[in-house]
Amino acid sequence: MINQLMPLLKFRSPGTDHTGLRKAGAAALILSFRTLCFLMLTLTASAQNLSVSGLQVEHQINPMAVEPAIPRMSWKLASPGKNILQRSYEIRVGTDRNAVRSGKNLYWTSKKNTDQSILVEYEGPALKPGQRYYWQVRVTDNYGHISPWSPLQFWQMGLKPSNWKAQWISVPGADTSLASPLFRKKFTLSKAVKSASAYITSRGLYEAYINGTRIGQDYLTPGWTSYKDHLQYQVYDVTALLSKGDNVLAAMLGDGWYKGRIGFSYQKAFYGDTRALLMQMEVEYTDGSREILLSDESWRTAFGPVLSSNIYDGETYDATKERSGWTTPAYKEDADWKKVRKLDYGYDNLIGMSADGVRKQESIKAVKILKTPKGETVVDFGQNLVGWVELKVKGPENTKITLSHAEVLDKAGYFYTDNLRSAKQQNVYYLKGNKEQFFSPHFSFQGFRYARVEGFPGDLKPEDLTAVVIHSDMEPAGSFNSSNPLLNQLQHNIAWGQKGNFVDVPTDCPQRDERLGWTGDAQAFYNTAAYNMDVSGFFTKWLKDVKADQHKDGSIPFVVPDVLTPNDAGSAGWGDVVTIIPWGMYLTYGDKRILETQYSSMKAWVDFITSRSRQNLWNTGSHFGDWLFYRPDDDNDGRAAVTDKYLIAQCFYTHSTQLLINAAKVLGKNEDHAKYSSLLNDIKTAFVKEYLTPNGRLVSSTQTAYVLALQFDMLPENLRASAAERLVQNIRDYGNHLTTGFLGTPYLCHALTKSGYTNVAYDLLMQETYPSWLYPVKMGATTIWERWDGIKPDGSFQTPSMNSYNHYAYGAIGDWMYQNIAGIQAGEPGYKKIIIKPIAGGKLTHAEGSYESSYGTIRSKWRIENNKFKLTVTIPPNTTAEVFVPDTQGKSYKSFHVGSGEHYFEG
Repeated sequence: MINQLMPLLKFRSPGTDHTGLRKAGAAALILSFRTLCFLMLTLTASAQNLSVSGLQVEHQINPMAVEPAIPRMSWKLASPGKNILQRSYEIRVGTDRNAVRSGKNLYWTSKKNTDQSILVEYEGPALKPGQRYYWQVRVTDNYGHISPWSPLQFWQMGLKPSNWKAQWISVPGADTSLASPLFRKKFTLSKAVKSASAYITSRGLYEAYINGTRIGQDYLTPGWTSYKDHLQYQVYDVTALLSKGDNVLAAMLGDGWYKGRIGFSYQKAFYGDTRALLMQMEVEYTDGSREILLSDESWRTAFGPVLSSNIYDGETYDATKERSGWTTPAYKEDADWKKVRKLDYGYDNLIGMSADGVRKQESIKAVKILKTPKGETVVDFGQNLVGWVELKVKGPENTKITLSHAEVLDKAGYFYTDNLRSAKQQNVYYLKGNKEQFFSPHFSFQGFRYARVEGFPGDLKPEDLTAVVIHSDMEPAGSFNSSNPLLNQLQHNIAWGQKGNFVDVPTDCPQRDERLGWTGDAQAFYNTAAYNMDVSGFFTKWLKDVKADQHKDGSIPFVVPDVLTPNDAGSAGWGDVVTIIPWGMYLTYGDKRILETQYSSMKAWVDFITSRSRQNLWNTGSHFGDWLFYRPDDDNDGRAAVTDKYLIAQCFYTHSTQLLINAAKVLGKNEDHAKYSSLLNDIKTAFVKEYLTPNGRLVSSTQTAYVLALQFDMLPENLRASAAERLVQNIRDYGNHLTTGFLGTPYLCHALTKSGYTNVAYDLLMQETYPSWLYPVKMGATTIWERWDGIKPDGSFQTPSMNSYNHYAYGAIGDWMYQNIAGIQAGEPGYKKIIIKPIAGGKLTHAEGSYESSYGTIRSKWRIENNKFKLTVTIPPNTTAEVFVPDTQGKSYKSFHVGSGEHYFEG
């Protein structure tokens, strides 16, 4: 420490100086001594406060079913000091929590001099299936300070097919009833329980119970995957639910995506026609002995109060058919309970979860109760959301209550459901007795802001209904705020669009008879999604499905999991999800393994395009093009922004090839790197010959055409400036309005900023009239709409058959807002190096954003005050940043290299 502070003690010798200089030298000595004391205290305090937290294994906190044989561990450093970097780490792992805490009888330890703190690979002895491993880490920083050991965390390895002993069980005979079957098994534990884990999955959806208590916090389990290839199981620590003596394992099944209605054409039983349960509980007693409880032919089954349950149509629940206490040991089975049927489905396709499941996230109270012109009773929750309504009610037996769900009311105030197409989105409840009861669906969910209530006995009050918000359990990552309230509401809408559509898969809408994992929508929104929430586990899970459902010829289905026809695949901008998201995951999380896992799939997609191309032009096949671009009703003047679909295809062919080249470089695949680099040149040359005039005009002179050509570097250097000018002129010609659809919109403002026209990007962002991002905000939207004019200026609606009011694709502008208004960008994969480069504009006087990276919180906050640009930046430990501080006009920047801590700048 003294050596680090010695430069502070250097001052000029007073030997021949005048008296004043001698006094100055003495003062400098005193000042330096005081500074030394102060810094010693500061560094001592910093040493005491260096800590490690945020431990994860495979992007999850305490995961219960780790699949990779070599898990990866991550952690974050915290310190009040500045410029903190990790110099080394020490990890200890063991199978006993107390042993790990004491540092004795460890399974594996590792000490390394490295700054790596994310995705550190386990390098110890082989890990055993089903075994729980506890771990801690401590670090040394660049000042020599050693942190305390981190809080104890764990991971549990998943099972291999050979570890499963349970039997698949179902109802006796054919599974033809719409009602949800119940399953139960009573058993006795003769000893005190030390620990117990329950492994559960189903064909269909399940809810499971032990001794009257619901197991876990997840809903819609086991989740939706490409069931033909792999089926997830969940693992729960159920130690606290068991007791010595009599116990009961129980479960209820629903149709879900597996057996229920899915897709556009009323198709049912797409994956199978028989619901089935698989449940295995492994118990360790305090004396060290073990026991396994299994689903098998000794279980019993009957039907219960859920008469039907469907993802699209909702649920019917008859409380008079409840079997009170059926999940408890005291329950006495009657003659309705039958012996289950054993099924031979096997275990080869079972996998552990790589993302947290769907969970309840928050509750929203009713804002008001209103009457429509028809006299209908409608409840307004004030927010378009996804989940369900919890109903509190008391009334006569067999009273029928119907809850219908809608996103909007029409301009006359009527309850509007035309845009649901054939989806009923309706829950029906029959009351039991004249006592207070609580209802909510078990195997369905709805997208809504409004709920119509029919048949409610007595006066309906706001406190009788609560909206429960569900989505995949992703930790919030980013925040954004500015001096413009409309922009803040736009950010709100973007985030809520993500919440509502990230329900186990990235769906296109959560309300109508669709709710499918459209690949083009997901790739368009990925960057914004990753700023808003930690989607590392979510997309790791979904990319497995993308790879599993990829066709043998390399084409990618329009939706994943794929429930459409074999011909519904291979569209430009949709299939490119297979390259765009893996590369995005690498940049966001520094996850090299995701590139390794997905590389063959990425390569197969590019090779598919090549096989369909002629003379390096991808001008074959069916494509969606720039989906839902600007199309005015009366187009006599040719104002519709139609972009040649094959021009778009060529741009995405280029983009995917470039991303494949990037991945090949990271993975050291030199032959592929050379091969596809040569191909890339040929693709770009073919584009120029086919779609570009010598003067730089594209054959489709639309915003999307110029945006994609600029963003994907399709143009010769000498023609890029003129292309950007044409783009800007087009925007001006439309009165500072955008005309882009799903494929052009994500890159529109980026291409403008890249070309030096951020002012034009701001003009588009701040536009309040149709078509624009803020138009729906002005119209009262609380989520992102599918169409720019989902509600027209006169209050009428767009085409009902395709008009979702919760559809995240156009929310892709959030990526630009984070990167350029807040100025938070990744300088290196995983944010090991950070770039802070805010750009003022749009008459904003202040803005701020934060992002919880794998290393910790990044924050950028600026304001313009007294004609000065004032910027405060927070950089997490173990990273560095380059901060670009603009002048007030934003025309020039000064750059600064900084380490961790808070920094203040003025421009």
